[in-house]
Amino acid sequence: MSLPQNTQPEYMVLFRTTKWQQDLSPEEMQKIMSQTMAWFERLHEQGKMKAAQPLFEEGKIISGKNGRHVADGPFAESKESIGGYLMLTVDTMEEAIAIAQQWPMLECGCTAEVRPVAPECPTFKLIKEEQMALSAA
Repeated sequence: MSLPQNTQPEYMVLFRTTKWQQDLSPEEMQKIMSQTMAWFERLHEQGKMKAAQPLFEEGKIISGKNGRHVADGPFAESKESIGGYLMLTVDTMEEAIAIAQQWPMLECGCTAEVRPVAPECPTFKLIKEEQMALSAA
């Protein structure tokens, strides 16, 4: 699968949060939340935000080679956990970074990770290309 022509690149911003609100007054929390909602609204109005969603703190972690293991997680005692995401449709990584740098919750010690969204799994693409090369030989 490859990107259709005229498709704008997508970037995912992962919001990594701590207990950002624990040292803030209710008024300070309301101010940050209002700024954050206004930021999301601006991105939506500009057509740059494809999707955004918060995540609950609880979840499960699946792992294991020989059979799937399910464990509780992410763990609340960890330094940071992914608290939500934002999907952007912008032209460049630099533009996605500039948008993430405006996230109001950065002031509360939270961090944002910006990653380009691949049009297909890079490993699957490599395997497919190798198979095509073998078929052509």
